[in-house]
Amino acid sequence: MNRTDFLKTLAGSSLAMSALSEQVLAKSASEVRIEVAPFKQAPLPYDFGALEPSIDKLTMEIHYGKHHATYVKNLNDAVKGTEFEKKSLEDIIKSISKAPAAIRNNGGGHWNHTFFWEVMGPKKGVAPKGAVADAINAQFGSFDKLKEEFGKAATTRFGSGWAWLVASNGKLSVGSTPNQDNPLMDLSDLKGTPILALDVWEHAYYLHYQNKRPDYIKAFWDVVNWDKVAENLKKA
Repeated sequence: MNRTDFLKTLAGSSLAMSALSEQVLAKSASEVRIEVAPFKQAPLPYDFGALEPSIDKLTMEIHYGKHHATYVKNLNDAVKGTEFEKKSLEDIIKSISKAPAAIRNNGGGHWNHTFFWEVMGPKKGVAPKGAVADAINAQFGSFDKLKEEFGKAATTRFGSGWAWLVASNGKLSVGSTPNQDNPLMDLSDLKGTPILALDVWEHAYYLHYQNKRPDYIKAFWDVVNWDKVAENLKKA
């Protein structure tokens, strides 16, 4: 093999390895939801500072490395030796009314955060297009109207919780849940398949935005990963 052929082979191998790594990373977060205990955090799909200036690096380090990690640890402790130890995270979530509070809070915390990391990405914040845009326009009239409704749900959630865009029976709706609840839970007032979410716990934004939650909500639209939202809608 001459030098030129060697370099071509090496380049091809590098590209193949890179593609494989991306596939593994893309699958890992979804696999978290179907695995049984001990539960693990999926790798963050981007660097801690990748979402700046919308979400600062230090907040991401603490949010992912401390808060989310604690939910995972506490969930594993809570399910150990119980009937929930052999159930997938998604199955636990869907029948959460049968679980004790520790599993509800920490299981929801793990599921919600895993989902949240996926629906964001660096330099992703452009207007939705394709099927997502069509669904938004059909339900809300325009993307701006969706942002208004979603922002209202996120702003008016008293205390800690989440804002959601969900799909159900071919329609979209917006709402919020308290604490670490989510729309898949059988006891949730908001029902549907989540396709977009925003964490409005203070630890998600307070270092950078302090008490200005509306500013955080506005900045969120600059990092929404609409490709992932489209994937979620397709699966709903």
